[in-house]
Amino acid sequence: MDFDLIIRNGVIVTASEVLPPGLDIGVRDRKIICIGSGIPSSASTQVIDAEGAYITPGGVDSHVHLAQENAPTGDGWETGTRSAIAGGTTTIIAFASQQKSDTSLFPVLEEYNKTSKDQSYCDYSYHFILTNPTKEILRDELPVIAREHGITSVKLYMTYEIMKLNDREVLDILFACKSLGMTTMIHAESHDMISLIIEGLERNKHTEPYYHAIARPRIAEDEASYRAISLAEFADAPMLIVHMSSEVALAHVRDAQTRLLPIHAETCPQYLFLLSDRLKADEHDHFAGAKHVCSPPLRHDPKDLEGLWRNIANGTVTTFSSDHAATKYFAEGGKRLGLIDGIPRFSKIPNGLPGVETRVPLLFSQTPACVPLEKARLSLPRFVQLTSTNPAKLYGLGGRKGSIAPGYDADFTIWHPSDKGTCTIQQKNLHHDIDYTPYEGMEIGNWPRYTILRGKVVWDQSKGIVGDMKYGQWLKRGKGEVLVGKTGNLPRGMLEDERKYWL
Repeated sequence: MDFDLIIRNGVIVTASEVLPPGLDIGVRDRKIICIGSGIPSSASTQVIDAEGAYITPGGVDSHVHLAQENAPTGDGWETGTRSAIAGGTTTIIAFASQQKSDTSLFPVLEEYNKTSKDQSYCDYSYHFILTNPTKEILRDELPVIAREHGITSVKLYMTYEIMKLNDREVLDILFACKSLGMTTMIHAESHDMISLIIEGLERNKHTEPYYHAIARPRIAEDEASYRAISLAEFADAPMLIVHMSSEVALAHVRDAQTRLLPIHAETCPQYLFLLSDRLKADEHDHFAGAKHVCSPPLRHDPKDLEGLWRNIANGTVTTFSSDHAATKYFAEGGKRLGLIDGIPRFSKIPNGLPGVETRVPLLFSQTPACVPLEKARLSLPRFVQLTSTNPAKLYGLGGRKGSIAPGYDADFTIWHPSDKGTCTIQQKNLHHDIDYTPYEGMEIGNWPRYTILRGKVVWDQSKGIVGDMKYGQWLKRGKGEVLVGKTGNLPRGMLEDERKYWL
């Protein structure tokens, strides 16, 4: 048997184990064909020597905002996916966003397809953001979106005036998605709490960027997360709470998981590595903190970071995503929208941070591959779970993405040997179209040497981007494997005598 590609002399890491050194990976027709020792090559076979380095599955980033109307200075498909492959990510899931005025999802999908067509360096799919969930959309359109287009997840907001849904709307969506085997994602923050605090801060002229973190306290996330879980439990439907930053909110998730509810959590690099002091003025620019405005906000105390790391280690967190929602700092229409006539207004600063390129290397830097075992925050298999395997399973890409096994797409991240990989994150070396990185100057233990997408090298650190912008493929997804709802049609959380009146 001839192979298109053989990777030799690496240490393969899966979601369950680190395989013995020295195994080969054989690739043909863009798929993994076999894993073994001494796989023979032919004259036409490309051979990559991993030189003893770790080989992990290509990253799956399931929370990426590209070409969004509300972020005109942010990354588009070309620059965002270019950045992804440079950081070891081979699959992203972005967002097709319905506006409150949109009465149908199909024109939204058609328009977003136009922005992504032949523009992606990596494989990709979408979630649908629902802001106007009419009965007609839930009854007639969502089944077509899921079954014919393979978009099997939606995202909802409990905050932001132009996007938030009330509890009844959330319930309607949960029941509709459950019947279709779709995954519901939710941004859980209490809109009314936040609005009240913002009014008080503005009344007292506390409007600098730092007060963004004051305006969205942990309790706003804690309350909304508990309420979201209660709604999902009532509907007996799967749910993932996105970009979680509070240990109390994560405790609500863990409690639900111990009761065997299909509730999952996502967190992001900013909540593991950054604190709210980044929102304060620096010696050169009193508005520089605007670069670090995101929601939920960066938290105040190192103990908050430790709480998140504990939930990474103990299995509560299911996925680790970038929430790449970048906006330039200096460009017109970017972060400085919050600087009005020289006066800062934190409530007008566009939310979001760049991170699709740095996500995978940042987390890898906390594994035993980069630090002594006693200082490691997570194991290598746990790293693979969070960055690749779990998001692939959760969003209907299991069996194709997120693992190194025969039959899967030949997507790999090959790292440098441990004695050669140390690097410093610098904006000048990144490949996004944003004018800063929140991780500037951070020392990390490694960076992807190669990123391989379906058997083709698309990133070679010695050469840079070597992939083709048109090589990325649209992924039609199926039902998620991790978040599976029950088969009953009755709500949970009711007494048996109460349930009989439901239908």
